[in-house]
Amino acid sequence: MKVLVIGGGAREHALCRSLSLDPDVTALYCAPGNAGIAEVAELHPVDALDGDAVARLATDLGAELVVVGPEAPLVAGVADAVRAAGIPCFGPSGEAAQLEGSKAFAKDVMAGAGVPTARSYVCTTPAEIDAALDAFGAPYVVKDDGLAAGKGVVVTDDVEAARTHALACDRVVIEEFLDGPEVSLFAITDGTTVLPLQPAQDFKRALDNDEGPNTGGMGAYSPLPWADPKLVDEVMQSVLQPTVDELRRRGTPFSGLLYAGLAITSRGVRVIEFNARFGDPETQVVLARLKTPLAGVLLGSANGTLDELPPLKWRDEAAVTVVIASHNYPGTPRTGDLIHGLDDVAAQDAPHAYVLHAGTRRDGDEIVSAGGRVLSVTATGKDLAGARERAYTAAARIRLDGSQFRTDIAKKAAEA
Repeated sequence: MKVLVIGGGAREHALCRSLSLDPDVTALYCAPGNAGIAEVAELHPVDALDGDAVARLATDLGAELVVVGPEAPLVAGVADAVRAAGIPCFGPSGEAAQLEGSKAFAKDVMAGAGVPTARSYVCTTPAEIDAALDAFGAPYVVKDDGLAAGKGVVVTDDVEAARTHALACDRVVIEEFLDGPEVSLFAITDGTTVLPLQPAQDFKRALDNDEGPNTGGMGAYSPLPWADPKLVDEVMQSVLQPTVDELRRRGTPFSGLLYAGLAITSRGVRVIEFNARFGDPETQVVLARLKTPLAGVLLGSANGTLDELPPLKWRDEAAVTVVIASHNYPGTPRTGDLIHGLDDVAAQDAPHAYVLHAGTRRDGDEIVSAGGRVLSVTATGKDLAGARERAYTAAARIRLDGSQFRTDIAKKAAEA
């Protein structure tokens, strides 16, 4: 089949890489893509938020499946426009994508589905904000109700910092702090059947030892040797299936990728948040371990035929990804810096380690930085220690002026 992927980050590069290895994919396109994606897919310019433009491009290319990567196009209804053009699309409707687009909507769905989550207040006035902060106390968890590219959440012991963030939001969700380690669990669904993927853990803080500001994610690993073997089944029964069933009951069926951000608390599993798309950087490690060809699974979601597919197959290997970020990230990043060493990784570390591009562009014969998170160096190994060693060996070959990366991705899990 001919497949068009919408987006231009490391998540989309991971998707395109997996699709390019699928023998059923006869042509692969990406819009707008990036310098790395250009090596495995034909790039096309498009305004990813313009559903009509995306549908026109898909029609012109003869695409038989469109995969919408980022959250903003999904919330904008791009998947609806593609489906209206008669083309199967992997990704929820604009209405169903409110599960990520509005924290308040997600809380309402969870309440209806009986899904365990943190107690919370939705606030729109300074008085409501102060009352909620007082009710929960420190540490304060303050979430912008709308999309914020992974940077809309503040967790702090400083009540003034919490209040400042809350006042900067039009509508804000303030909730109780959830203790315990966090887990990302993706599931592919067609609105009825739910296929869970393997769990992963990502690292949100910019600096080692989980210090520094929140980011879009600085690395990830899978599997989780410390997690209960029954975790996936438990989350399927208590979170994923009830949420999909509740959305269908409301007349807002959700098809595509349902991402549950979970806290494994002393009182059991609790949902921190839902996303309506593959997470970045967890996608990089989850797809590195997926043995089943990807295109047929995504098409099954788009066509409502997931119940006809055989169980997913997984590699026994572990996977680790390390994000190389630009100078000053997660503040305003410096862009336009030359990236060196990509050919060295390809020559010396493939196929066990490879580089997925996030914020890059081609400048003549050179590849330069074009965003905050620039590259995801991803590696597999027989265990986490082996995957870590390969990922960091490859990351050390990359030279990008002023760049930064965490040195402790998967360290504790590998040593456990």
